[in-house]
Amino acid sequence: MQYEEVYKQLSDEWNRNMPFNKLLGLEITHFNAKQSEVRFAWHDKLVGNPRQKILHGGVTASALDLAGGAVAAANILEQLPEITPETIQQSLSKISTIDLRTDFLRPGRGEQFIVTAHIIRSGSKVAVARMEMHNELGDHIAFGTGTYMVG
Repeated sequence: MQYEEVYKQLSDEWNRNMPFNKLLGLEITHFNAKQSEVRFAWHDKLVGNPRQKILHGGVTASALDLAGGAVAAANILEQLPEITPETIQQSLSKISTIDLRTDFLRPGRGEQFIVTAHIIRSGSKVAVARMEMHNELGDHIAFGTGTYMVG
């Protein structure tokens, strides 16, 4: 099984079967061991400040966390000696967020939001990712650092 095929299958599965992410409208559009991308559209249910009509900070943090977790997961898979459905399941069952730092740079305004992540460090037990969120105009809304248990 090729990594690209595995990443496509996993992103399809996660997009369909993660109720919280579906509720927020988060969609993994791409991920591999180098980078991940998560997108979502503005919706009134995501408002954190009704007077200013800006995203809730928890939505921003959740999107950053999903992108960081996806790229961390890919790094786990690329360290496996053999890629099988069993080894994939076993490895990914260990992943969890240890720490998530979110830095809000400007109010979350826009019609579309794009979150990207890349790995800073990937070890046998812990992975660290750096994430950024922009709107469709390229405005940098937030960035974050996620630390993930991977083994």
